[in-house]
This record gives sequence, C-alpha cells and structure tokens, in this order.
Amino acid sequence: MKIYSEKDDFFDKNIEDPDIDETGRDPEQAEILDIECTEDSVRLDVFLASCITEYSRSYIKKLITEGKVRVDGEVAKKAGLSLKKGRIVTVLMEEPELLTVEPQDIPVNVVYEDEDIIIVDKPRGMTVHPAPGNRDRTLVNALMFKYKDKLSDINGVLRPGIVHRIDKDTSGLLVVARNNAAHQNLAKLFKVHDIKREYIGICKGVLPADKGVIKTNIGRHPTDRKKMAVLASGGKEAVTRFRAVERFDSFTVFEAELETGRTHQIRVHMAYIGHPIAGDPVYGGGKDNLNIGPGQILHAKTLGFAHPRTGKYMEFHTDMPEYFKIALETIKERQKG
Repeated sequence: MKIYSEKDDFFDKNIEDPDIDETGRDPEQAEILDIECTEDSVRLDVFLASCITEYSRSYIKKLITEGKVRVDGEVAKKAGLSLKKGRIVTVLMEEPELLTVEPQDIPVNVVYEDEDIIIVDKPRGMTVHPAPGNRDRTLVNALMFKYKDKLSDINGVLRPGIVHRIDKDTSGLLVVARNNAAHQNLAKLFKVHDIKREYIGICKGVLPADKGVIKTNIGRHPTDRKKMAVLASGGKEAVTRFRAVERFDSFTVFEAELETGRTHQIRVHMAYIGHPIAGDPVYGGGKDNLNIGPGQILHAKTLGFAHPRTGKYMEFHTDMPEYFKIALETIKERQKG
C-alpha cells in the first residue's frame, strides 16, 4: 500500500474535482489522497478502511456514495467494487460533519422572505456555514436561530437551507431554501446557470477595456490545494462578463456577471487578467486594505431567478455596503494628493 498526499509529485493534476461550485463545499476544508492498491481482488470499501484507519467503514461508504472516490480517474460506482493490484484510488477527504449546529442570536439582514425562500444580504466577514475550525457566528447559526427547523435539510446538518454560497469576505445577496422542494428547484436553476448574479468590486490597476468576457477552465491549483486556478486542462468551464464602471490612477471599480458559478470564480478571473481584486490576500490583491481591513472588495449586488413555486421571475438588488464606500472614498482622497 502506498499513500500520496496532495503535495507529492505523484498526484494526478488532471483529475477533475468533484462538484464544489454550487454545493456549499469549501476546498479549504478538504484533503485529497491518492492510494495505490497493492493486492488483488479486494473490495474498495474494505481496502480504504484498512488504509484510512481514523475513519469508520460506514464513513468510507458515505464518501463513495457521494462520488468522492475515484479509481484510475473514474468515479467509483459502488463500495463493493473489486480492485486489482496497481490501481490508483483517489479520495476527497472531508472532515465528518458536526452532529449539531448551535442556533445563535446574530442579526441577519433579510431582504425578502416567503414560505419557500429567504433572500439575505450577507455582511463582509461572515462565513456562510460552519466548518472545522469555524463552527459558530456563521450565517447558518443566525438562520437556525431565526427560522428554527423551517429550512431545507437536503445539504445536511451543517448547511440547512444553503443552496449556494459566497466567500466569507464577499458581501451581498444569497437565496436560502425554506423547504426541500424549493431547494431542489433552485438547485436545478444553478445547475443550468439560469440565475442572474451581478457583482460590483474594486480591482487593482486600470482596466484597459470598457467591457469583456473571461472564459477559461477553473479547478484546484496544481500545487496549492487551498486555492483555485485557471487550468490549461481539466477543471470546469468558467465564464465571467465584466464592465469597467470608474477608473482611477491605481484602481478600477468594475461590475461582473457570472454565467457559471465556480468557487472563487471572479477572484481567480480578475487575477488571471492581471487585475486582482483589491485587498484579496489569496489571489494577489496586496496588503493595501484601503482602511477597511483585509479581504477582497467584492459585493453581490443583484440576484434574479424564477421563484421555485410560482415560476415568476424575481430580481433583488442591494445598495453598496458601507465598507465599499469607505474604500472608494480612500481611493478618491489619495488621488487628490
């Protein structure tokens, strides 16, 4: 038996990641293992349980069922798959979910709600759902306090109601499902990219074009598995439309519309064209926080979709948040000299 961590050269960088774009999964909370089978005719679940001894066989089966195990690059269809010597088993390891999430009385800005959906304007600095190392003060903790058990449970105990997410330091609008039927219908819209999502941000440098389209494949970074990156092969197609709104000497206010919804998509795409989002510590935004603290300056300002019950198109907008105004004023003051 040979086990290779994601940092070893053996890792196959061309293996496409499981769905992490619209599911609430966080790439920072996962580890990828490649394991070489050294015996013949052994069941997949039995083999993995013998290799990854810190987790139960039932948890291993759960990983297989959820499509997080691949054999020679192909998703394993069943736990009883018979392995042959020399085959490579790739496992996306995530920490087992917490058994409970504590409801917490945290203010949450609800823009709209009915019996099926909730539209929330998430503040900068709030994580959407609990994860190992960050178990409270999240949007989910706040929603559980306010709505108790009146949230969909499709995404498990850590993510009740969560259909999609935005990054911790990205502010703005998300839709939350109050029941499973609404959740399933919304998930279908996200899957076919039939959701209108517009952002406003501040990027470094002066955008040379008034508008443009960035179309690449995005997947995990080949060496830093906590980051995403534009890939020459593998990954998933990502399309972002952008428009310059206002230019300054060293920054540009821009708007971006997502045609797809990959993890960190706008942040990765803006860095790819040489204009990382100001303040983004991961993708080259620099240490200049423009008097608002670290983190990317990016706000989800528009969200539009067909209502999951009525089918009627609904569109929601939110004003520019205070931190964004402070950053913009700082830029203008600097330009004055």
